[in-house]
Amino acid sequence: MLFELKKLATIPFLPLYFALLTGLVCLVLLWLKPEKRWGRFFAALSIGSLLLFSNHGAAAWLVRPLENRFAAIPDFHREEDVPAMLRPCVAIVILGGGHADAPALSRVNQLSTSSLSRVAEAVRISRWLPHAKLIVSGNHRPDPSHAQVVGEAAVSLGVDPARIIRMDDPRDTEDEIAELSRRVGNAPIALVTSAWHMPRTIALCRDFHVNAIACPADYLDKPEPKVHGEWFAWDIESLERSTKAAHEYLGLLWLRLRGR
Repeated sequence: MLFELKKLATIPFLPLYFALLTGLVCLVLLWLKPEKRWGRFFAALSIGSLLLFSNHGAAAWLVRPLENRFAAIPDFHREEDVPAMLRPCVAIVILGGGHADAPALSRVNQLSTSSLSRVAEAVRISRWLPHAKLIVSGNHRPDPSHAQVVGEAAVSLGVDPARIIRMDDPRDTEDEIAELSRRVGNAPIALVTSAWHMPRTIALCRDFHVNAIACPADYLDKPEPKVHGEWFAWDIESLERSTKAAHEYLGLLWLRLRGR
């Protein structure tokens, strides 16, 4: 019950839903003639929030602090180039990121953009850590579970099925980290999730005493030379980036309120 309430409580604070809700309040107040002044206020709030959160510069401003918290794992082409912090890892963990229930598609093509990027990064790292297991996670759907879809996608990309361990029960990030704590204890693991999701994930790992090495993937704001005029560009992708950032900030606030 708490899980469902937490998800519902988050919705009104996400950019698109916030704009829609304030727009609805605007319509109601404009219909009530004595409240036209407040109606105009909520109209401005609705339109203003859409303009802000769909702006390229605003979205980048929200996402960058999350994605810059942990460094990306660099390319390496020889075993001796593998970063020292990764070598002792007993497992590479891919956190769940969603998939489509589309049997006509291959497992790889069923994955969401976030999941696909996470799997690609994990497979890249796994080539140079042959001793490490590949732990995949997520229930999302009863049959097949997200963990099953991710695991089969990894196998189709060349991972030995014997290396894969599934966690089919976790419903969210906190469940995933709690299950990891029970399975691996304090053994070092390479943890792969989206760069914008990594700060909250590592905070949970510390809380559950999971020895995780951050391996960020799925960057929304890829480092590149400064693009001029980003504050004068609006698009749907920026609204999506703002939404993901807002969700993470709300998650971090929830952890802080609970003393974690």
